[in-house]
Amino acid sequence: MANQSTLSIEKIQTLNQKKVKRKKELGKANSILKGFILPILIVVLWELTGIFGLISDTLLPRPTFIFMTFLDLVMTGDLIAHFQISLLRAIGGFLLGGILGLLLGLAVGFNQSIEQTVDPTLQMLRTIPTLAVIPLFILWFGFGEVSKILLIAKGAFFPLYVNTFLGIRGVDSKLFSVAKVLEFSRWKQITLLILPAALPNILLGLRLSLGVSWLALVAAELMGSSQGVGYLIMDARQFSQTSIVFVGIIIFAVFGKVSDSFVRIFERRLLKWQDNFQG
Repeated sequence: MANQSTLSIEKIQTLNQKKVKRKKELGKANSILKGFILPILIVVLWELTGIFGLISDTLLPRPTFIFMTFLDLVMTGDLIAHFQISLLRAIGGFLLGGILGLLLGLAVGFNQSIEQTVDPTLQMLRTIPTLAVIPLFILWFGFGEVSKILLIAKGAFFPLYVNTFLGIRGVDSKLFSVAKVLEFSRWKQITLLILPAALPNILLGLRLSLGVSWLALVAAELMGSSQGVGYLIMDARQFSQTSIVFVGIIIFAVFGKVSDSFVRIFERRLLKWQDNFQG
């Protein structure tokens, strides 16, 4: 009898676990579907305004025209070639600026002396608009890839630096009292206490850095570039090819969202221990 009761309890537990998994899967599917409602509604209204002639196709081409232009650019290979170059520039600039921002954020966050020496200068440089330094970058590094990657790196540097620094300094001081009671070494305090507590801010900085990298990429490709999605947009603007301009804008939007979603998935896995308000 005891064995039968334990088996029945195990069956009930497995059934409950399956129900919870199904609810989670349905919740994820519903959230994805809800995310598509607004874009689909906008596209339908956009298409209808073009069909009924409410807006000129030169100013705002219909989504079907934009899609046909996208297919033409893909078939000719122009879009893939330009996108590959833009992607490499964005990755190169993001890695350079992001790694430097993370390292300096850690150094400034852990050491008050470094903060007093380095942070005032970096905060001053942070307020300089990216577009304002384009002429200097052209004078110093020319129109080549170096100036473009450095411009993207400048944009990616500061969000990760600031959020890493704030994340470390935002760790609750009461936790250090617990660490002293447990006799944690300095290394254990950093790896088991400070970095896990600062991780939400660091991942937020990573998301912001990725977004700014895409924005800086557009500015970088507007300064004398002959390749890339930004160049494709500028070249289409000169010949009033509005549909190509929209193709470039949509590509930036889609891959910006993809990169942000990738970091969010990474964020959910690393921050499973958090119990936050879900709305």
